Parts: sequence; C-alpha cells; structure tokens
Amino acid sequence: MSIQNTKKPESVRRQTLNLVWKIFLPIAIGLAVVVWLFKREFNLEVWESIHFDGRVIGCIALAWLFMLGRDFGLTWRFRALTDRQLTWAKAWKVDMLCEFTSCVTPSAVGGSALGMIYLNREGIELGRATTLMMTTLFLDELFFVVSLPIIMLIVPYKELFDFGHGGFTVGLQSVFWGVYAVIFVWTTILFLGIIVRPHAIHRFLNWLFHFKLLKKWAPQVDTLGSNMETTGRDLRKRPFHWWLETFGGTALSWSSRYLVVNALFLGFAPMANQLIVFARQFIVWVCLMVS
Repeated sequence: MSIQNTKKPESVRRQTLNLVWKIFLPIAIGLAVVVWLFKREFNLEVWESIHFDGRVIGCIALAWLFMLGRDFGLTWRFRALTDRQLTWAKAWKVDMLCEFTSCVTPSAVGGSALGMIYLNREGIELGRATTLMMTTLFLDELFFVVSLPIIMLIVPYKELFDFGHGGFTVGLQSVFWGVYAVIFVWTTILFLGIIVRPHAIHRFLNWLFHFKLLKKWAPQVDTLGSNMETTGRDLRKRPFHWWLETFGGTALSWSSRYLVVNALFLGFAPMANQLIVFARQFIVWVCLMVS
C-alpha cells in the first residue's frame, strides 16, 4: 500500500508539471516575442509627440467599448440561437471559448469547429449544437455578402481601393473580388443547402466529391451535408423576428470589430475620413481570408 501511495503522488505531480509546462511555455514565448517586437519598433520621439489629452483618452476608452460590443453581439446571438436556453453568463462563456479557439487554431478550424462542444457542455444537445454552429457560419458569411453592396452605395469605388500605388491597388482589387466571389458562392451553397434544398445539395456534394481528385475529403463533405439537412429542418420553422435578432447580433459584432480601429483613428488621426476607414477594413479583412 505504501509503495502504491508513493507512486500515485509522483504520477499526479508529473502530470501537473507537464500541464504547467505546456501552458506556461507558450505564454512565455508569446510574451518574449511581444517584448522583442515592442523594443524593436518603439520610437521615443514618436511617443513623446503623442499628447494624451481628454479626446485621445476618450477615444481609447471608446475602442475598448467597441471591443466589448463585438463580444456582446456574439453573446446576444448565442442567446437568441438557443431560444434563451443559455443564460447571459453561459452565452458569454461559450463566446470566450470560441474566440480563444479561433486565436490558437488555423482559420480553417476556427472557433466554430469546437463551438458545438462548448454548447454541449452548457446543456445544449450535441445534434442541436451542430445545427446552431452551422447557422452561425451562414450568418457570418451572409454579413459579408450583404455588406459589400451597401458599402459600394455609400463609398465611391475609386476611394475604396485608392491605396496610392497603382500595381498594389490592382492586385488588391483582384484578390478582393476573387475572395468575395468564393464567399458569395459558398454562402449560396449554404443557403441552398440549409434553407431551400438541403437533401439535393447533400446528394450533389457527395457526387462531386466521389471523383478521385476530391475523394479524400468525401467523409467531411458527407458530414457537412448531413449537418445541412439537420440545420434546414430546424431553420425553416423559424419566424422572421428570430432571423432579424440573430442577424442583428452578427452585424453588431462585426461592425464593432471594425469600429475599434475607427475609434483609434478618431483619437490619433482625427482628420481621416471615418467612413473610408470603416469601408477599407472590410476590403482588407476579406483579402486576409486568403491567408
């Protein structure tokens, strides 16, 4: 008994040290990189030229408020999606976990991939959680598709892409429209696969991915098609005000994300055109999806 009791604490201690090592080593590396970058980029003359008056401090506080608005929008959306089954605290917890996952995983994985697990841990059935995360994916893509025509109506096209370098501007336009076309097609597939004809889209995707070149992705595509069918059965019963609320949370979150930069421009570069600053963030964000 004494030998077993001795081995058990050693095993627990080894596991604890291993966990601490895995947690604190990445944190230490991250902080070291931040310190190195700050030391390399810091310019004392530029820092002394900044006057932290009431306007600048107020704009920094406004940027923090918009950061909270980003997460409030996603929390509100989780609440609406679950028909108030999640409390505000639980919805906020799921949002924070999804944001953390998005930070530490590639974009192809993102927070949505594990969002269904987080929802399940908060009492949402796994099948329904999968349906809800498919819905968030559709809403996010829909926001991008809908936003562009609105931005184009408000901001002149020339000002939207005028970054001062001819070759760079042409390349940026090509990348943007290429990525936007992919997003538009993907959103259309989601719309047809979730709302209109989920079974037909499921069959089409299975047929498309049975070819040799695409066959290795066939299991994942089949799972996607099954999730579309499940999501479609649930979403076709939803009233208009439910869609309005969930899309409102989505729009609030993404708009707040962009307005953080607007608030900082307002503080440090007040002469900048705030509408163009907001619109160009949309352009840059879409282009960054390539990476």
